[in-house]
Amino acid sequence: MNQEPRTENQELERGGNMDMPPRVDLTAFAEKIQQLRDTIAQTIVGQTEAIDLILTTILADGHVLLEGVPGVAKTLMARLMARLVDARFNRIQFTPDLMPSDVLGTTVFNMKTSEFSFHEGPAFADIILVDEINRAPAKTQAALFEVMEERQVSIDGTTRSMGPVYTIIATQNPVEQEGTYKLPEAQLDRFMMKIVIGYPTPDEEVNILNRHQQNSRLTKLDNIKPIITQDELLKMRSTLSAVLVEDSLVRYIVQIVQQTRQSRAVFLGASPRAAVAMLQASKAYALIQGRDFVTPDDIKAVTPSILQHRLLLTAEAEMQGYSPLSVTQSLIDKVEVPK
Repeated sequence: MNQEPRTENQELERGGNMDMPPRVDLTAFAEKIQQLRDTIAQTIVGQTEAIDLILTTILADGHVLLEGVPGVAKTLMARLMARLVDARFNRIQFTPDLMPSDVLGTTVFNMKTSEFSFHEGPAFADIILVDEINRAPAKTQAALFEVMEERQVSIDGTTRSMGPVYTIIATQNPVEQEGTYKLPEAQLDRFMMKIVIGYPTPDEEVNILNRHQQNSRLTKLDNIKPIITQDELLKMRSTLSAVLVEDSLVRYIVQIVQQTRQSRAVFLGASPRAAVAMLQASKAYALIQGRDFVTPDDIKAVTPSILQHRLLLTAEAEMQGYSPLSVTQSLIDKVEVPK
């Protein structure tokens, strides 16, 4: 049977390649994403860019680090995201006296049975909120290394696997220094994105105050029902493999990563894990925007949040007032955008 010829607009939109695979039906996907956005808007005012990036990270099967000053709804946003997925949820409040066993669990001797039994810690769930992750010492933070990368925990010679949707959403305060510990570079690299939650605009803050004036307009988390199931989330993730990424865009990602390793302002550049994260996140971001193909703008949208926490700047660059985010943006601007 002869197929209908593609229109000129379709060819331009897909890059003009006649060998493109057929489009993916994103109708049901778009409906779920819109439901998620609408439900989030009932509780969170503004922060649309941060919300899109969090959804992108979860869809791309990554972990996310939320950074912001106290009072900008970091914890609320993380709890809300976890509630929207019908999955087991645990919250861990990191403190300076927290031990690895408090997070992962411990083996306890049962006097009645004369046997050892393992008691799971709060890390055993599907979606984990790690609140103020930089308040725990390095030993406790290191307890998350294996579970973040391999979705499993090895304790007393036994390996215990996590569920397929396992996701960690962590928060940290960038300004408070007392009683906090810097996250190791190896752990930062395991977060797909670091998303900075900024202050609301004046209009958004007026909206926040009006909602508090009218208590009836405040939506409590307990009243929010899950929007998607675990199976639906896994199905969404499987859709990523059908998202088209042109060879020129793959090279564009590599060129940006190479810039981080060649820049004089950067002491430690991005690893191949960062390049993989850029590829997966750009595909997920494209899906959230309602497309089954990646554009350079998708890559530009996700790259700052993927690279800024992975780059170590030189002492000279820091003395000159550069930040990892500003350096990341300048490196992106240096790379020619594919046409």
